[in-house]
Amino acid sequence: MVSAAKTSSEASPIRLGMVGGGQGAFIGAVHRIASRIDGHYDLVAGALSSDPDRAAASAAELGLDPERSYGSFAEMAKAEAAREDGIEAVSIVTPNHVHYPAAKAFLDAGIHVICDKPLTSNLADAKKLAKLVDKTGKLFVLTHNYTGYPMIRQAREMVGKGVLGNIRLVHAEYPQDWLTEKVEDTGAKQAVWRTDPKQSGAGGSIGDIGTHAWNLASFVSGLETDSLAADLDSFVEGRPLDDNAHIMLRFKAKGKEKPAKGMVWCSQVAPGNENGLKLRIYGTKGGLEWTQADPNYLWYTPFGKPKQLITRGGAGSGPAAGRMTRVPPGHPEGYLEGFANIYSEAAMAIRAMRRKKGKVPKDVIFPTVEDGVMGMRFIEACVKSSKKNGAWVKV
Repeated sequence: MVSAAKTSSEASPIRLGMVGGGQGAFIGAVHRIASRIDGHYDLVAGALSSDPDRAAASAAELGLDPERSYGSFAEMAKAEAAREDGIEAVSIVTPNHVHYPAAKAFLDAGIHVICDKPLTSNLADAKKLAKLVDKTGKLFVLTHNYTGYPMIRQAREMVGKGVLGNIRLVHAEYPQDWLTEKVEDTGAKQAVWRTDPKQSGAGGSIGDIGTHAWNLASFVSGLETDSLAADLDSFVEGRPLDDNAHIMLRFKAKGKEKPAKGMVWCSQVAPGNENGLKLRIYGTKGGLEWTQADPNYLWYTPFGKPKQLITRGGAGSGPAAGRMTRVPPGHPEGYLEGFANIYSEAAMAIRAMRRKKGKVPKDVIFPTVEDGVMGMRFIEACVKSSKKNGAWVKV
């Protein structure tokens, strides 16, 4: 248990709780590793499962104090808010439909929230959550973890400095193959909730991975989507949510520039693809290409010149990427480190909030509740467009 003296220190580890992420969960373990990599957090409490026995067993495996293992997030929020050494932040790693009520409970209790994406299971709840974040003044961090990769920060910096000129084309794709067959019928936990509208919301592949691709395209390009035309499919018979989507994008104009166009493809029924996230951005002066399978490499092609390779920590890599870099070039950093970068950015913001009238440093960047609301607008616009046979829909 953290002492009262230690809690007063701005540099002390942040007392973290977790909702969800118990036995059999994938993303909970990822969040726990990410929170530990840079030593910013101590996991001290949890409501790790909606099943009380599984919650208790999960807490025991993680070495949590039995008194701080809770049967529900509501009980946890109330109890931790009342403790002198209660949690300062909570990590919500549940299926989508629990995000809103859990986040609301902790925000109301005065506790910062770190939440897995998408923000909620529907746009109405997302908007209510955004209002609550504004009302409480608490931090809300949405773990679009791919925005934490060093070379994604490098790409964003290059676009922002005008290296590519005026942006014309933004293409993002995220294909997988793990739902090629009806895995949910086997009872596989990760497949069951992702294909259930009651737990996942209106989006299947677009909510699970399409939002990642779209968010990444927006984050790097700095462009805001104006409208989209979507073609959603459920190729596996009897599956109620989409498992493949092709989406055309129109971005809002910047000044007198001709508006950029884009595409997003996401699929969970594309054999031969594991987590094939890829981003390509092209402007009047050049283009960028990044693939998650080789996250430490960013390809830059100035128009009319040979393609150039920029490596994480290597020549040509700038300060934005440097902030996200831990080890020398040539030593791989990937998924877990990218996730950890979001947690570390959140930690710097939380420590700033510990100070009276403390302000979050300008170079601290993480996806916010507003990004989450836009993600839900994206999902609902995709569903609406597809139901209208691919008609263009405002986002």
